[in-house]
Amino acid sequence: MRENAYDNPVFFKQYRRFPRSVEGLSAAGEWHALRALLPDFSGKRVLDLGCGFGWHCRYAAQQGAATVLGVDLSEKMLAQARAMTGDPCVTYQQEAIEDCRPAPRSFDIVLSSLAFHYVADIRPVFEAVFQALVPGGAFVFSCEHPVFTAQGSQQWHCDSGGVPLHWPVDRYFSEGARTARFLDCDVVKYHRTLTTYLDALLDAGFLLKRLVEPRPDPALMDLPGMADELRRPMMLLISAQTPGLQYLTKGLGAGF
Repeated sequence: MRENAYDNPVFFKQYRRFPRSVEGLSAAGEWHALRALLPDFSGKRVLDLGCGFGWHCRYAAQQGAATVLGVDLSEKMLAQARAMTGDPCVTYQQEAIEDCRPAPRSFDIVLSSLAFHYVADIRPVFEAVFQALVPGGAFVFSCEHPVFTAQGSQQWHCDSGGVPLHWPVDRYFSEGARTARFLDCDVVKYHRTLTTYLDALLDAGFLLKRLVEPRPDPALMDLPGMADELRRPMMLLISAQTPGLQYLTKGLGAGF
C-alpha cells in the first residue's frame, strides 16, 4: 500500500500550520546541511521525489535549473505546490515514489526530502533513480534517521512532569512498518537500518559521496524543543553519484 497521510483532511490541516510548511526552507532545521550537499543546478534537469509543497523544486529553479519535475502522491500537497509556483520550468506530477519510472538518463539531478521513510521497499526506488540519472548524475536525499524511526512512536520518554528523559531505541534490526504519532495523528512510516540504506545505494550502482547526521541550524536553536534535537539524530542526509563516463570507460577497460 502506498502511504499517503497528507490527503487526510485532519492531518493536512495540521501540516499546513507546521513551521516548515509556512516559512519554507528557512524553517527546516536540516536545510543548512542539506544545501551544502546540493550540486550546481545551472542548466540541469531535476527530479524531486516526494516534492510536497515544492520548496526544493522552486529552489532548484531559482538556482538556474533548466527543468524541474516534482512528483508526489498527495493531491492536496500538489495543489498547494502549484499555487505557490510561478516558474514555468517547474512542473508537478501526481504519482507514488514507488511507481515513478523515468526514462533512462533523463535527469541530471534527483532530490528527495523526508519522503523515503514512507516507502516500504527502498531498493527498487534507488534502482529506478540510478537508471534515470545521466553518468555522473547527482542523487541527494534526506530521510528520518534509523535511530529516530526504530522504536516507532517517535516520542520522548518523559518524567512525570513531561520533561524528556531519553529517546527510546528499540527493535532496531527489525525493519518494517511503524505507527508514529505526528501532528496529533497516527502515521505509518517504515524503519530500516543505516546498513540497508547504504547497501541499497551501493547495490544499485551509486558511488557514495557524503553521509551527514545534521545538527539543527544554530540560528533556530531558540525555537521550542530545538535544543533537544542535539540529544539524538533525527535526520540522515546522503549524497551519492552515478559513475561518470570516465569511470565507466576505465572499468570496462580493466575487464570489470
